[in-house]
Amino acid sequence: MLTLFSSVKGDPPVALVTGGSRGIGAGIACGFASAGARVAVNFTQPSEGLRETMRRIRESGAEAMEAQADVADSAQVNAMVEGVIRGFGRIDTVVLNAGICPFMDFLEMPEDLWDRVMDVNLKGSFLVGQAVARHMVQRGGGGRVVAVGSISSLVGGTKQAHYCSSKAGQNLLIKSMALSLAPYGITCNSVLPGTVETDINREALKDETLRARLVAGTPVGRLGCPQDIVGAVLYLASEEAAWTTGSLVVVDGGATSTLQ
Repeated sequence: MLTLFSSVKGDPPVALVTGGSRGIGAGIACGFASAGARVAVNFTQPSEGLRETMRRIRESGAEAMEAQADVADSAQVNAMVEGVIRGFGRIDTVVLNAGICPFMDFLEMPEDLWDRVMDVNLKGSFLVGQAVARHMVQRGGGGRVVAVGSISSLVGGTKQAHYCSSKAGQNLLIKSMALSLAPYGITCNSVLPGTVETDINREALKDETLRARLVAGTPVGRLGCPQDIVGAVLYLASEEAAWTTGSLVVVDGGATSTLQ
């Protein structure tokens, strides 16, 4: 059984999950709670998804707190991180999960949409990762940084030029953070999911032709669900992953194994 990393031995670990109110983020937040962590759930605006995620965490017996912030806004990020530290005393693991992907054909993509996707997916990972890493270095005792990327960082997409580019940048951000933070005992890794059905793509997946093509290209024979990603994230946030850093862990049902 995995032991989640805690900078204070014998004390429940603290995890901050960005974009934790729905989809993969909600699954990860609930996974940390089930593993005994205290969980700060980041969100941009209150929603039914947030209420449901908080309910699930608390019903598991874990402590939870809301952490509102637009991850692309440095002032909001700094206030959020300070609030979590006040509430829980520290942050042991941060999961950089917040991301958006408004599907748009390359030739029709406006500049402001490109900028917003880059701001949330890449700049947001930088801002939150940097703010939490500064705290981890200051308090000592190491830490865990886990990004939720995408196999779209490895291949292109006809309606995902902004998203693919942002996630490719996130990969190298994580590798650069791993080099910078290793001397402080802070590991930095990324999980790259394949097609996981969530709110971000549910409308697109109503296209039965697209769904069938994606399933056919996944050797295990189905699309992913948020729970499929949780185990990899918890491993990277564990004591057992102390010698794993700068890694990109693909969790995609074998999809990228079929690409030539």
